[in-house]
Amino acid sequence: MTEAENNKPELPENVRVRFCPSPTGIPHVGMVRTALFNWAEARHTKGTFVFRIEDTDAQRDSEESYNQIIEALNWLGIDWDEGINVGGPDGPYRQSERGDIYKAVAAKLLEAGYAYESFSTPEEIEARNVAAGRPKAFGYDGYDRNLTEEQKAAFRAEGRKPALRIRMPDEDIAFDDLIRGRIEFKAGSVPDYVIVRPNGDPLYTLTNPVDDAMMRINVVLRGEDLLSSTPRQIVLYRYLIELGVAKEMPLFGHMPYVMGQGNKKLSKRDPESNLFLHRDNGFIREGLLNYLALLGWSIAPDRDVFSMDEMIEKFDVRDVKANPARFDLDKAISINAEHIRMLEPQDFLNRAVPYLHRDGVVSADSWDALTDREREVLTAAAPLVQPRVRLLGEVAGMVGSLLSEVGYIEPADDAKKQLKDSAPEVLDKAIAALDGVAEADWKTDNLHETLNKALVEDGGYKPRLAFGPVRVAMSGRRVSPPLFESMEIVGKAVSMARLQGLREHL
Repeated sequence: MTEAENNKPELPENVRVRFCPSPTGIPHVGMVRTALFNWAEARHTKGTFVFRIEDTDAQRDSEESYNQIIEALNWLGIDWDEGINVGGPDGPYRQSERGDIYKAVAAKLLEAGYAYESFSTPEEIEARNVAAGRPKAFGYDGYDRNLTEEQKAAFRAEGRKPALRIRMPDEDIAFDDLIRGRIEFKAGSVPDYVIVRPNGDPLYTLTNPVDDAMMRINVVLRGEDLLSSTPRQIVLYRYLIELGVAKEMPLFGHMPYVMGQGNKKLSKRDPESNLFLHRDNGFIREGLLNYLALLGWSIAPDRDVFSMDEMIEKFDVRDVKANPARFDLDKAISINAEHIRMLEPQDFLNRAVPYLHRDGVVSADSWDALTDREREVLTAAAPLVQPRVRLLGEVAGMVGSLLSEVGYIEPADDAKKQLKDSAPEVLDKAIAALDGVAEADWKTDNLHETLNKALVEDGGYKPRLAFGPVRVAMSGRRVSPPLFESMEIVGKAVSMARLQGLREHL
């Protein structure tokens, strides 16, 4: 295979793209990136986005995975025009329901001589390779291409059933990739390949191009891992066009690998690859989609944060880079934080509540079902917390102390380490100074002024030593919402109880 960067082909007038995952596990970021780029191309060109399921592997496919893929697309807001659950002119949209279609096409290919019956077993192919001085795993050698009817009958008499193989032409196969430019496969580099197993089951090598042809897909955008199968699909497409099954050859674009830690290809088994794990940790759809869009594409130099509307306006698959993209979790989290900060405060709270309920700090999993006090505290806390969290899963740690009415919070280990020898004296002075503040004056600015005078101006402590013990007493954490605003939210009685509680434990 050779690649040469050059002018990439023009897109067709009415773009039709598709997303066709196999339901074999939890949705992963590579799968979602493929869906996102296809969706963005369809929306940018005002084309059609088709969603179908490739579920012909009965041993690996599961209904659970099928439902998870639909859940993932719905959560992310990636909608489709034809396909699963919405219908369309070319259904059904699950390969497991299209068996008769594949049988009919396979029969036409066989009758026209584009496919042939192959009786060779894997062991026989390996033995012939060794006998000919080729590597054992060299692949199929074309042995069955020209079997006579007598030879076929003899194999059948042994009880053998044939696979069907496509007859590859003895010529170079080249195409212009939308992402990589000109790609050429030399004659003989791709052996005749199986499209139907001996038991009659159709393989991906048949079902995928047949579905594309019958659904009139004219732009095929998929992962780089499928690049080696493209010459097979091109040859099959030529045959399908001759048979009247396909109208035209689609354009192909192969998106770069997504790499993980250690510069290895990100596996669907890597935790970083698990879409729902990212959701559970508190990624919002806008942040995650924004980051996944950067895995091979950029909206502009030196600009990483953008909305999906902005992506749709600018996206052209021909701008995708061919080089592998690395999944950087820290950068993904950073971009997610930017999108969290852009949410309207009430939207932020609505999205945070399910995480707060999961983590046991509120009484219900929706805003409207919360108590009046919970809503009051969270509304007051939102402007303090929203700019400081990177993931919605971090909100509980920030607001838990504000929602709680307990008088003493056991400090976390990293918070205990922040407490210096001066902490007991600092707390004594803070308690004495705050005791005289009336409930009506328990406001952010007054609390700041009171403690600053008692601990910094009169006490002589540096601000970090002065306010650190007070912060640990109020939240039990090293990092918390702004201190004086937090004290105002929880009120005088709880604040004083927490200061006294920590003092008693030192």
